[in-house]
Amino acid sequence: MGKFYYNEEQESYDAIVVGTGISGGWAAKELCEKGLKTLVLERGPMVKHIEDYKTAHMDPWDFPLQGQLTREEQAKQLKQARTGYTTRPEHNHFFVNDLEHPYNEIKRFDWMRGYHVGGRSITWGRHSYRFSELDFKANSMDGHGVDWPVRYKDIAPWYDKVESYIGVTGELLGLPQLPDGQFEPMMELNCAEQHVREKVGEHFEDRVITAGRVAHINSDKKFEGRVRCQFRNRCMRGCPFGAYFSSLSSTLPAAEQTGNLTLRPDAVVHEIMYDPDTKRATGVRVIDRESKETFEFKARVIFLCASAIASTAILMQSKSDRFPNGLGNDSDQLGRNIMDHHLGSGARGKLEGYEDKYYKGRKPGGIYVPRFRNLGGSSDTDKFLRGYGYQGGASRNDWEDTVAELSFGKSLKEAILKPGGWQFGMSGFGEILPYQDNRMTLDYDKLDGWGLPTVTFDAEFKENEWKMREDIKEQAFDMLTKAGLKEVEIYDDPKAIGIGIHEMGTARMGRDPKTSVLNGYNQVHAVKNVYVTDGAFMTSASCVNPSLTYMAFSARAANHAAQELKKGNI
Repeated sequence: MGKFYYNEEQESYDAIVVGTGISGGWAAKELCEKGLKTLVLERGPMVKHIEDYKTAHMDPWDFPLQGQLTREEQAKQLKQARTGYTTRPEHNHFFVNDLEHPYNEIKRFDWMRGYHVGGRSITWGRHSYRFSELDFKANSMDGHGVDWPVRYKDIAPWYDKVESYIGVTGELLGLPQLPDGQFEPMMELNCAEQHVREKVGEHFEDRVITAGRVAHINSDKKFEGRVRCQFRNRCMRGCPFGAYFSSLSSTLPAAEQTGNLTLRPDAVVHEIMYDPDTKRATGVRVIDRESKETFEFKARVIFLCASAIASTAILMQSKSDRFPNGLGNDSDQLGRNIMDHHLGSGARGKLEGYEDKYYKGRKPGGIYVPRFRNLGGSSDTDKFLRGYGYQGGASRNDWEDTVAELSFGKSLKEAILKPGGWQFGMSGFGEILPYQDNRMTLDYDKLDGWGLPTVTFDAEFKENEWKMREDIKEQAFDMLTKAGLKEVEIYDDPKAIGIGIHEMGTARMGRDPKTSVLNGYNQVHAVKNVYVTDGAFMTSASCVNPSLTYMAFSARAANHAAQELKKGNI
């Protein structure tokens, strides 16, 4: 089979999908199930479900050097290590070597990447929340960014479809700012989390503590090839049970079962070919990661799902007489409006009592506090726009273990000894507004190992984000204090854009081709057979984790593309 998996190479396809992660897996599944012969290209190596989760069953004592990386290994991932958790030996192989994949920073940008089949769907935090009508209207209401070309009612059926397929745990709350969905049973709160939930509910009518909505199977419902969560909390190593959703265990196998999928790893896509006569893309140009050979693959429709930065870099490199500044860049918005979520501010404290209580298993998720700011009426503040939520949890060791983006874990020695008292913490996840001058560009003087330009970031938090962080700390302190916690302290470790690992907005959708790159179906305005369905299309960020929204839009766009191909419109 050589480089090709599932099907053999052919010269032309109905569809090409670039990327195999959260978005690419859904695009591949939907296109293949609609009968389209689909080539899926991944720039990194092959990873096989179960077989290649090499640390999934290892215990702490199984790792050399007491679980530490050697200095030589650390030197390869100095930027990837900025999160504090991505370069642990149990999963550092799922994040890139910074020396092989350099990028440039005018201002600090924490870009965490996983180049392999499955992408970051293997290592994501799995929190899955819907955008609300308020989110889709936010830009038009306060004048920041451009108006979304869709509304909640347009996406709601696709949220239903995705949630029902992937499995999302959750509690029905009836909150307009956090729409309910098709849920698996909620992961139960432990006794300390339940205590704080009740106390916060007594003191704050506008706030609720619930369990995080996470993409885990938590019932005996039948999911093809997947079983319920085993509460091991080793998710970032790859889940051999398929209990949490990944493209590797779910959407890519579904695409394979159709017989319409050809998957090619080690394929570095760097350009989309454009025909000025038909005003359509004809295919992509590819460099083999290992041999450096070059290829061209043709297709009737192309989906970019390589992640927000990578997909936009491909568009930028796709230059022609018609598009001298990058494919579809008539608006000069390509690479602008970089968004993420700012995190790392909140409060923590100690909860007395419950010393006779513990919990069984390692729950792979904690608590969630939905947004309660700027919803109208008494919730409004004139200090900042938009809002934030909280993630966090309680444990008898390190509460940050319950938040994937914060977890640091205690030492093995401490874990073996009797547990300490209960700790509870909550960390804000705040919305970053779209700013045109928060952007990425390409540096053609600094090339990577494949002769391609490197990305340069020039993006930062601005006044609205800094003011929001103050409120995040104040409100967290107030809630924990009124809940009866002791030694409550606030903290603030902002780091930089990128640390939330939710890059968005570099090829935003909009109503007007003069101010946006994509239309409401994720099509490039001027090149209708090119779709972009990863974080690049996002027009605003909301304050919730975005992956569920990527999946819903990807499924919707793939179905639209299949219909348009059938009608002969693209």
